Amino acid sequence: MASASDRSYTRRDTVLFVACLGLSLVALFSPASWGANIADALRGTVLAPLVWLQARAEEGRTSRARLRAITVQRDSTAFVAQGMPALLAENERLRQLLNLRRRISTSYVAAEVLHQPGATDPRTLLLDVGRNDLVSPFEPVVAPEGLIGMVLRADPRSSVVMTWAHPEFRVSAYTATGNASGVVAPSLSGVGGDGALEFRGVPYRDSVVPGTLVLSSGLGGVYPKGIPVGTVTGVVREQAGWERVYRVVPAANPGAVSHVLILVSSAKANMERAFPSDSALEAERLDSIARIRAADSVAAAKVRRADSLAAVRVRRDSIAAARPRPPAPAAPAPVDTTR
Repeated sequence: MASASDRSYTRRDTVLFVACLGLSLVALFSPASWGANIADALRGTVLAPLVWLQARAEEGRTSRARLRAITVQRDSTAFVAQGMPALLAENERLRQLLNLRRRISTSYVAAEVLHQPGATDPRTLLLDVGRNDLVSPFEPVVAPEGLIGMVLRADPRSSVVMTWAHPEFRVSAYTATGNASGVVAPSLSGVGGDGALEFRGVPYRDSVVPGTLVLSSGLGGVYPKGIPVGTVTGVVREQAGWERVYRVVPAANPGAVSHVLILVSSAKANMERAFPSDSALEAERLDSIARIRAADSVAAAKVRRADSLAAVRVRRDSIAAARPRPPAPAAPAPVDTTR
């Protein structure tokens, strides 16, 4: 048999159920404005902690999403920033090659270096072009700075270049001033130092000052005339009365190039030069001299004109000073006002 407490709980539940049912009926059939007001009142009082927790949870979710987006952007920016110096350097090299291509009026093949020489292998380069691209052995390879070497072996789709660091490298050369000629070869003291090249066979009477540019002379039929080879920095050794050997800093560094140009055989068949010849250099020199003389003549004409104007002005002033001046009018007598 149920106790009195159990019957009181059952009676209470029944009252609560009837009250909730009545409230639900009232809410169901009441105007919409009443329901909105009641909902606002509940959110502002009883449900306020839950609403606050929901707002904080939404802020946390949004913050985490923003953090992930910022992290992705940061990583992307860091990745791009890491590769930016290399891209800038490559773009600069390509611009230099474009400028070099404008200077070249002969046939050439552009190539990319596939193997960068290391400290133990500074003598050869591997290029991505070969016989299929009309490349053959003994063809010169140049960079924007100057001579790199020549093609040593040409395969169907690749080729090997012998750089100026190779012990067998030789190029007939002359100074840009035209007062000395000889042969440029790797230094006997070792490869990779300051004296990586030597300018040999220079007559003892033909002295070369430091800073003189050394160019290929075109003798031998391999390297066209006028390709920069290096710059003279000093004397390595000399034989009194016979010859001097000069130290030459190479113009181009094979370890730093990523793209080169190969001057193919058709260029030599056409007897054209990739770099300015003596006649072109002489024409440029005469043209510059003519321009200087024209500028000097114009300046001299201006000076003569200014001198003539000054002489005319001085003569006019002297004539004006030599003319007799009329006597100054006498001052009127003072009037006696005491009478």
